[in-house]
Amino acid sequence: MPSYTYSLASQTQTSALTITALIIDDEQLAREELQYLLESVGHVEVLAQGSNGIEAVELVREHQPDVVFLDVQMPGLDGFAVLKKLLEDTDHLPQIIFATAYDQYAVRAFDVNAIDYLLKPFDKARVMQALDRARQRLHETSQPDGGSLTGDSGGIKIDALLRLIEQQQIAPRYAHSGKIVVQAQTRLLLIDQKDICFASIDEGVISVVTQTLEGQSKARTLEELLDLLDPNIFWRAHRSFVVNINHIKEVVPWFKSSYQLRMDDKKQTEIPVSRAQTRRLRELFNL
Repeated sequence: MPSYTYSLASQTQTSALTITALIIDDEQLAREELQYLLESVGHVEVLAQGSNGIEAVELVREHQPDVVFLDVQMPGLDGFAVLKKLLEDTDHLPQIIFATAYDQYAVRAFDVNAIDYLLKPFDKARVMQALDRARQRLHETSQPDGGSLTGDSGGIKIDALLRLIEQQQIAPRYAHSGKIVVQAQTRLLLIDQKDICFASIDEGVISVVTQTLEGQSKARTLEELLDLLDPNIFWRAHRSFVVNINHIKEVVPWFKSSYQLRMDDKKQTEIPVSRAQTRRLRELFNL
């Protein structure tokens, strides 16, 4: 049976579901960041952390957690292989929340199959949303007619998820050579993607910067903007910034083994690289 328990959250008889969790990620900084966010959210007990797929399977068997935060991209046994292994060997599958740096086209497959995910770098509001969904599903599956996550329907969902991911990885990308609409004062300008240096979000407003101008996008979120951009050259280096890797002028070492990116716009803007994206930066430039 699931191990979650209800605890009193306030004197207004509001109950908060305290759930147990595992964090599996091959990046220590990503594990630490997620643990910090979970602790700040509250009502989550992290039982253990693992750094690879083999540890993931062993820790799930040992602890039988309610939720597993599972990195998709790990050497050896990746997140999908872990999930398939758990489906084969485990009577009660925990709720799975994938952590991924996949582009926006691939993560649609997660949405279609009701498998939750977190995009790196992690966002506290999104973590809270994923936890709320997990709590709801835990409550539903605990009911007499709630069914089993490892039943036939669950297996079909996982198979469909894997097929969609594979198809989207091998299918040719549709052209991202189109233009982006940017509002500069009262003008609506069409900007070539290749000319965009970076985009940022501040208090819900998305700014788009090129070497010659700065304007605002009508996109509501950076995720929505990323849907329009070429994933081969645009990278979300920080939760508040998307950069065009072809417009990075300099990688600046920062304190505590972190980095900043100096862009080639007029202001030579310096953009922080989140801890979770440090490995991606090193891969991009062989640091």
